[in-house]
Amino acid sequence: MTFANALYDGLFADPQIATLWSAEAQIAHMRAFEAAFSRAMGQAGRFDATLAVQAADHIADCTIDVATLSAGCASDGLPVPALIKLLKAGAGNAGQAIHTGATSQDVLDTGLALTLRETSDLIDDRLAALAAGLVDLSDRFGAVPLMGRTRMQAALPVTVADRIRLWRAPLVDHRARLTLARAQTERLSLSGPTGTGDFTDVAAPMAQALGLTTAPVSWHTDRSGIVEYANLLALISGSLGKMGQDITLMAQQGLAEVAIAGGGSSSAMAHKQNPILAELLVTLARFNAGQAGLMQQAMVHEQERSGAAWALEWMVLPLMAQATGRALTAAADLTSCITGMGTPGLQEEPHKTV
Repeated sequence: MTFANALYDGLFADPQIATLWSAEAQIAHMRAFEAAFSRAMGQAGRFDATLAVQAADHIADCTIDVATLSAGCASDGLPVPALIKLLKAGAGNAGQAIHTGATSQDVLDTGLALTLRETSDLIDDRLAALAAGLVDLSDRFGAVPLMGRTRMQAALPVTVADRIRLWRAPLVDHRARLTLARAQTERLSLSGPTGTGDFTDVAAPMAQALGLTTAPVSWHTDRSGIVEYANLLALISGSLGKMGQDITLMAQQGLAEVAIAGGGSSSAMAHKQNPILAELLVTLARFNAGQAGLMQQAMVHEQERSGAAWALEWMVLPLMAQATGRALTAAADLTSCITGMGTPGLQEEPHKTV
């Protein structure tokens, strides 16, 4: 699921993140799971070794129609049964070495792990680039005086560097959090229909082939790693929302504590230059804050597997990833558009504050 309205794509969409979460990318990850599973099961002697190799090769070459999987998802509640039918239909005897012993959740959760790995790579790069951009901004304008404000009231003078420091510091922390979150999400799922399957001889070579780690126990119903990842997305966008809120306030007429090239225009008031990117950061922060609450609902699984709680992730997590990605690109663009910071509107007699 993506931000689907083309009218607003220019504001909200992140094409790079959307590509990582697209149907085509998910199908590629499902193929990767099935091919690695067939090969590892053949190497472990659980499938006929020759048929396993044939199966893996067939999986890589088989034509997969998105519409067919979508129709299958409508009837089965997930796309994997339709995928397996397509894979086995033209596999001949090698069909015996496709999927048998695994379950749909193993396929989709491993695909999710691969998607999160790619998403994390991109988010980490963007966090690093934005942090560097803020350092550059501080180098240019950091020494300029700025009125510090507490509870929206003038307090005591600070410098631009003091405010930028508060924007940058959380980004450094979020990169450290992302490293920890990756360890809990970039994991192979391979535990069979009830989460009790023994694949100790298969999991390690599969994980190595896919660039993932193995999990000590099934995570079919333990979604803490996924939900923690969603919380991190909300933290990242929230920190950027604070930055956006500050810049929006700094851009107010009468204060003019920041100059931004290329602000948004108004249909009715030609004199206005609206701080669109700064406002967008606030919007995306608030969106992800709400979505994080929905992701907490995905923690509640009944017995050994859930359909309702699990499917909720499919609706929410891609949108959170896109919102976070877009917030990072918007913040980087905003930073590069700032042409001045500080001083105008500085009050020499600050108000008494509590």
